[in-house]
Amino acid sequence: MPGGVGGEAHHHGASLLPRVRVDSFNVEIRDDKGFVGDRANKRAFQKRLDEWRQRFRVSGGDPLNDVATSELYKDKRGLQEVLLGGDPEAAGLLIGAIEDYAQELAKVVHCLLEVEGWQATDRIATGGGFREGRVGELAIGRASVLLKSSGPTVDLVPIHADPDDAGLIGGIELIPLNVLSRHDRFLAVDIGGTNFRAGIVSIERSTESERGCARVAAREIWRHADEHPTREVAVRTLGQMLVRMCRKAHQEGYDLARYFSIACPGRIAPDGTIERGAHNLPGDWQSKDFNLPQILNAILLQNCHWSAVAIMHNDAVLQGLSEVPFMRDIERWGVLTIGTGLGNAHFTTR
Repeated sequence: MPGGVGGEAHHHGASLLPRVRVDSFNVEIRDDKGFVGDRANKRAFQKRLDEWRQRFRVSGGDPLNDVATSELYKDKRGLQEVLLGGDPEAAGLLIGAIEDYAQELAKVVHCLLEVEGWQATDRIATGGGFREGRVGELAIGRASVLLKSSGPTVDLVPIHADPDDAGLIGGIELIPLNVLSRHDRFLAVDIGGTNFRAGIVSIERSTESERGCARVAAREIWRHADEHPTREVAVRTLGQMLVRMCRKAHQEGYDLARYFSIACPGRIAPDGTIERGAHNLPGDWQSKDFNLPQILNAILLQNCHWSAVAIMHNDAVLQGLSEVPFMRDIERWGVLTIGTGLGNAHFTTR
C-alpha cells in the first residue's frame, strides 16, 4: 500500500485524504419503485423528453421532426438552438421536459439529504455529461430553485472544471504531497458508462496551497457506448489510451510522477476490486478476480517500460475532488455526477 502524508494511507477508495474526508460515496437509495437515482440520470431526462414528444404526436405532430431522442441528446448544441432560437413549440416541449426532470432531481436531492452523513450539507456541486450544455445547466438551475423554495438551505452549483476534465483533475488529491512537489505532471484515467478518458494532468504550483491545483494538459476520449465492446476489449483500449498519454508525456519531456489516478464507477474496495455499482460498464467489472489497477499497471510496464503506483477511487469522488480548491470555506459538501448513472459523494473539509 503506498505511503501517505502525515500518517494517512493512500489506497484505493480511501476515506481520509490530506484536504478532505470522504464521508460516503455511491450511496444507493431504494424505494418501492427501485433505485431513486435512476430517476435523475441522463436516461431519465431522455425519457421525459420522449414522453412530451409522444403527447405532441397524438395531437398532430412532433415539433422535433421525429429525430430519435438519443440522437438529439448527443447534439447538445442542437438542443440549445431549439431552446434559444428554434420553433416556439419545440422550445416549449423542451422546457416541459426540463421542468419534469428538475422536479425529479430535486426529489432525489431531498432523499440524499435525509441519508446519514448528508444532513447539514451546505453545497452540492453537479458534474457529469448532463451538465454540459445549456439544457443540462437549466435543468440543474431549476432544481436548485425548487430546493430553495421548499426548505433545504443547500446550494446546487456546477462543478468548475469541464465535465471531460473533472475526473482527471481530481486525481491530484490522491497523490502524496512529497511526490507532487518533485514532479510537474501525472497520468489520469476517468471511466464512465458512456466515455473513457485518459489524460496528462499538469500540476500548477500555488502560493495558497502546498498541493496547488491542476489542469488537463492533454486528453483522449473514447465513446465506448456506441461500440458495445466486451470487458476485455474495453480494458485493452483504455490501456492503449493510457500508453499513448505516457509516450506523449515522455516525448514532451514532462517529469511524470510515478503515480496515476483512476476514476471508476462503483464502490471501490481497498484492494482495487469493485464491490458493486459498475453495472453501466461493459461486461463484469465486479468479479473478484478483476483488478483494473493491476491490469493497467501491467499494460504500462509492458508497452512503456514504466512502472507507477495506481490509485483508484469512485468517479463521483474524483469529480468532487476537482472542487476542493473552491470548497475551502465550506465544511460539509457533496457532489452529484449526472450521466449514464447518477453518482454521488460527500465530503468534509479538513
